[in-house]
Order: sequence, then C-alpha cells, then structure tokens
Amino acid sequence: MINISKPLIGGEEIDEVEKVLSSGKIAQGPVVAEFEKDFAEFCGVKYAIAVNSGTAALHCALYACGIKKGDEVVTTPFTFVATANAILMQGARPVFVDVNEIDFNIDADKIEEKLTGDTKAILPVDLYGQIYNVDGIGEIAHRKNLRIVEDACQSHGAEYKGKRAGIFGSAGCFSFYATKNMTTGEGGMVVTDDENIADSVKRFRHHGQSEKTHYEYYDLGFNYRMTDIEAAMGIEQLKKLKGFNEIRQKNARALSEGLAGIKGIKVPSVKDGFSHVFHQYTIRVTDQFKIKRDELSQYLTGRGIGNAVFYPKPLHLHPHFMRLGYKDGDFPISEKISKEVLSLPVNPSVSEQDIKYIVDTIKGI
Repeated sequence: MINISKPLIGGEEIDEVEKVLSSGKIAQGPVVAEFEKDFAEFCGVKYAIAVNSGTAALHCALYACGIKKGDEVVTTPFTFVATANAILMQGARPVFVDVNEIDFNIDADKIEEKLTGDTKAILPVDLYGQIYNVDGIGEIAHRKNLRIVEDACQSHGAEYKGKRAGIFGSAGCFSFYATKNMTTGEGGMVVTDDENIADSVKRFRHHGQSEKTHYEYYDLGFNYRMTDIEAAMGIEQLKKLKGFNEIRQKNARALSEGLAGIKGIKVPSVKDGFSHVFHQYTIRVTDQFKIKRDELSQYLTGRGIGNAVFYPKPLHLHPHFMRLGYKDGDFPISEKISKEVLSLPVNPSVSEQDIKYIVDTIKGI
C-alpha cells in the first residue's frame, strides 16, 4: 500500500527520547523550552509556547486574544472540526464564511457581510498547506479592529512573500499530530510577537497559574502542557522539516504534471507569492471524469493506493453546528467541493515509482 500519510521517525528522534526517559525529567521541562526556542526562531517570532495538541493551541490562542462568551469569530466551514470547536470551547459563536475554489481557503470577499458588533476575530485556516489570503483578510482585520488567529496546523514551513506560516495575525497555531509535515505524536504550538498573548497562553496551558509564581491562580486554565518526550521528537523533526517539505513539493509537481490534461481532474493551484507545503495533495474529481469521486477512491484503494477525503461534509451540515441555525445550501462552494476533493499520497515516503504508478492508474481509467 502507498500510504496517504506516514510519520518518518529516525534514529535521531529515538536517541533523544531515550535521553529524556533516562534523565528523570519527562514532564514540561528544559527540552520543551529548547523546542519552543527553536520553533520561534524557525517561524521568525519572539515567542513560541508548546502545548499538547493543535486543538489546545487554538483554544489557548483564542483565550489569550480575549475571545469570550457571546463573541463571534469568523471562520471557514471547510476544515477539521477542531477549528470551530475551539471557538465553542470559549463560549463564542463560529460564524462561517464560504471558501473560494482556488485554494479552498476562506473567501476574503465574503467576510465583511458577516461582520456584526459582536465579531471579535477572524480564524482563517491554511488548508492543505497553503497560507490563507493574508493581504485581503489583514486589511479587513485592521480596518475593523479584529484579531486574526491563524490556524496553521497544516502549514508548517509554508511561506507568503518569504515569511513563514503562523506569523500573520495576533497568534498562529500549529499541530504536531502524527500525520502532519512534522510530528511529535501529539502536540501543538502557539506563536506570537505579543508578550501579553504569550504570557496568557502560558497561564492557560498550566491551570491558570503563572510559571513565575506557583500556586497562584489568576484565571481558569487547563492542563495543556507538552512533555519533554514529545519535545525531544519535535526538535529533531524540525531539523528535517525543510527536507520533508521539499520532497512533498517535488512529489506534488510530479503528480500535477502527470495528471494535467485528464478531463474531469483538477490539480491543486499554488498562488503567486505563496509556497505550498502540501500537507495534503488534493485533486478535484468533477462530473466530467469517467467515474465518480467515491468510485475513484475505492478503485485506487483496491490497487494499493492510499487516499482520503478531507473533508466529506462541511462543518455546517453536521448536527453539531446545524443546531446553531446552519442548513444545507448556506455555503455552496464548500458543499460542492466536499463532493469532489480527493487527497493522494504525497508524503516523503512516496517514491518516483509510486508517483508514476498513481498517475498511470488514474490515466488507465
């Protein structure tokens, strides 16, 4: 089977984890601090705060940006549920805005019509590894005095005009889940240049207590800390991230070249000025193709080619969010592409021979 995703853990990670296990310091400690320093330098920000998941990163960032009960946060319905759940976890309301068909990210041109006096932030997602419309959304946020919390959980190392993902708003959030471009198994990170946001995230991840004054509780907080075991993996994975991403980009180019011109197959676009890191390589299977998307998925699986649909149904069509008043037809682009998208293997374990097999298999239909 050519896997749709595969964590690449080498001897370096194993050796560093063994050192942590032998040290006697396995909870949040000096190795976490080292990972935070390295990741902040990588992103080009002053502060990076490690947590135990991408969901925790989003929750922490929204809290630190002052989002509270009754507030509204604009976001996309075409994403993983954690993006919107983090808003609900703060007692706020997710206000969905449809995506565009170019990069599947939130459509900046449709945001202003959804703003109200209760809107406090915009939470754009760097879907599949390509950064959102930084200029368009940044202009709206500046003019309307809104926070931007960037969901960069799929875009480690992606760039816009030479600047890396996660740094374009008040805070950026990363996930290090097993399938990501770099992994710590589970884990996450909040990055920011704002000292107050950084301090708030540090308190929120640690039961509401300052790391400078133990057992003084300033506000509600959670146990969102990262372990030194995870951080040891993260330090080594970060060293390899550039190489991992370059292989993903090479594989993506080869897939796009091979699949170009097939009627009914739309390959992903890379916008001018943007560097896409292809957390997922996602094609669209339109009505012009010989078979339907789900039939193609089954056909590929039967021939040993891993694939997946991210995501088969937009968030607003799940009961969890329909209870907020959303219904079928609210976001037609998201609904349309959810029936067409199919992600193919592009991860660093995929070989040139694998790419040729994938292309030839689809062409053979």
